Amino acid sequence: MIDAVGLTKAFNGRAAIEEVSFAVREGEFVAVLGPSGAGKTTLFRCMTGLAVPDRGTVRIGDDDIAALRGRARRRVAVVFQQFNLVSRLSAFENVLAGRLGHVQAWRGWLRRFERADRLLALECLDRVGLLAQAMQRADTLSGGQQQRVAIARAMAQRPSLIVADEPVASLDPAAGAGVLELLQGIARADGVGVVCSLHQVQLARAYADRIVGLSHGRIVIDAPVQRFDQPAFERLYGATASLSTH
Repeated sequence: MIDAVGLTKAFNGRAAIEEVSFAVREGEFVAVLGPSGAGKTTLFRCMTGLAVPDRGTVRIGDDDIAALRGRARRRVAVVFQQFNLVSRLSAFENVLAGRLGHVQAWRGWLRRFERADRLLALECLDRVGLLAQAMQRADTLSGGQQQRVAIARAMAQRPSLIVADEPVASLDPAAGAGVLELLQGIARADGVGVVCSLHQVQLARAYADRIVGLSHGRIVIDAPVQRFDQPAFERLYGATASLSTH
């Protein structure tokens, strides 16, 4: 169970998020929706320990994410919009970076990973459909393939939680749907909690189990995807918006 309680974070006296609380169960895919400026990025930074909330906590089991240090941080994996791969390294080497929190520091520096780590990296690439591209430089892959490598790297961490910040924003619709299908499958198969921010409502409805809607830094919707109907959509995006066009 991942539990966010009362998260509040302000910048220059203005609250970006305020009293945000929700939980994510093992194996659950939660989509976070909201208009631009709703506070999604701030929420995700607090959930990954990249920012410390002014008030509130995020816990994985008994551990406060903000207090995780060193190898303990491997429990949270992040998938970014812009992939954050090392372009000159191969897909395989990028995925091996997910093992850095599990190995002795000198092995990471020298890239002298043990056989088990190398096999796991190849297994993760196989699961995202890129085993054949394992030795290909990251910067020669398509955008969709690079995001799949980033997901494989996250899987190699063996995390309890994957936080995906707009992972399909720079991808075409087909590649984006494939990435979300992958994240959904990881949640189901591995029991990992997945929290994913999206702009595309229809993709959230297609792949998520629950939708959390943020507006002006506060949660206005927290419901199973089946209950995200037109009235819920209007509470999140305004009365003039139409669910059928999103």
